[in-house]
Amino acid sequence: MSETLALVESPAQLLNLLEWALGDRDGAPDPTRCEVAVLLPLDTLTRHQLRGMADLARDENLVVGLYDVRKVPVGFTRTLTALTPKLAGAGRLVVGDPFSGIIQRLLPLSRARDIVLVDDGTATLELSRGLLAGRPLVRWHRMDGRAPAAAARAGRRMTPGGGRRLEVFSCLTASLRLPPGGVASSNTYSWSRRRFGPPLVRPGIDMIGTALAETGLIDPDRYVHEVASLAHQWNAERYYAHRRESPEKLHLLAEQSEMEIVRPELPLELELLRGPVTETLISLPSTVLHTLPLVLAGTGVEITVCADVTGWLEPDTPARAVAFLEEVIDA
Repeated sequence: MSETLALVESPAQLLNLLEWALGDRDGAPDPTRCEVAVLLPLDTLTRHQLRGMADLARDENLVVGLYDVRKVPVGFTRTLTALTPKLAGAGRLVVGDPFSGIIQRLLPLSRARDIVLVDDGTATLELSRGLLAGRPLVRWHRMDGRAPAAAARAGRRMTPGGGRRLEVFSCLTASLRLPPGGVASSNTYSWSRRRFGPPLVRPGIDMIGTALAETGLIDPDRYVHEVASLAHQWNAERYYAHRRESPEKLHLLAEQSEMEIVRPELPLELELLRGPVTETLISLPSTVLHTLPLVLAGTGVEITVCADVTGWLEPDTPARAVAFLEEVIDA
């Protein structure tokens, strides 16, 4: 039985797990004693990126299993049957997204007293706030109804104390406030830089996209119009699409902006390290504003915010969503 079991659902989570297990830091685990359960999503591009990341993890001697938990009606039951003994036997549990409904249903099956969070997205910033307040773990853009019982149980399960330890492995450690017993450790993307970099840097400007329209915070037509205007203003050449952006929206964006649309094969951090990369990258408010300066440190590439998107948001956007976007920029 593996000492460590990781539950991840996105390419970025799997990347951050590799950084936690293989990066240059004290206390890194034995990779051969780390098993990874990849809970596959439904969208094709994310599944493709996850399979590529799974191959990289296997190359580093981690044991990786792919679980089609959502694709077939009996997917969760099969996953539950396969993972129950692994969850019960692992001494350490690594979680990619504690707000995931699937992971919240699996958490009670784990006896691990040592829990690690490895996601640098919304989960990292929201988890610390939720645990300090004793709130159920509900995503920041879905706080408009009664929290499921599983979300409340997950909050209690993730809270350190009573012999439970919580480590948050993140590039946002300066902004984290954890309950007593919680430990923040820094993700510097040392494994990524060692494995893939440095990239060839060439002149030019590229844009980095977001899934804010797909999340429902911005009307897709408004998003396309605004981003196309920025592309012309900056004379941007390429647009790195978020893995969840819809093909229809990207087709319209290519027409209106005249940018080349790039759909990365791996998480953007690794895609850019493989190069070539332009000397200037402009991004909408996104976690990459914090990950890419670490990933591309020493290359001379400039990463900057290209716009304040709060004026693009739908009229009924929750105030918490607006505050979160501002927090991403300022963190």
